[in-house]
Amino acid sequence: MIKRTNYLEINSKAIADLAAVNKHVASIDKKLRALVELRVSQINGCAYCVDLHSEQARAEGETRQRLDGIAVWRESPLFDDSERAALAWAEAVTRLRGTNAPDDIYEGLKSYYSERQIVDLTLIISLMNAWNRLAVAFRHLPDLRRPLRPV
Repeated sequence: MIKRTNYLEINSKAIADLAAVNKHVASIDKKLRALVELRVSQINGCAYCVDLHSEQARAEGETRQRLDGIAVWRESPLFDDSERAALAWAEAVTRLRGTNAPDDIYEGLKSYYSERQIVDLTLIISLMNAWNRLAVAFRHLPDLRRPLRPV
């Protein structure tokens, strides 16, 4: 549901071109990508994207416990060092104003990811920030998939 102008239809060519970048960032594992996109979306307060990337992570085999713990990944034992490096980078790039993407976080990536993967990861983070800004600005909200009930 989009509560403001339907940006997906109004400029569908630009949206399609933005989405087309995804085919060029295939060096990152789909499960990790979903976790990174979820964390960026949480930071940006994008309800639509949090819903979407939670579902994508589940489809890639992600566990409920890890999804529940992603917001506190630093304190959680559920994430390995390579995931922690990617999540730290995702947060630093998303919060550029406060972090300026510090050298120590960038250097930490090099232990786990190739230069190509670091570029692809940064593209994924940057694209996610763009998608979040579009969805939040136009109030793109998730559709209800099933009736809400206590878990």
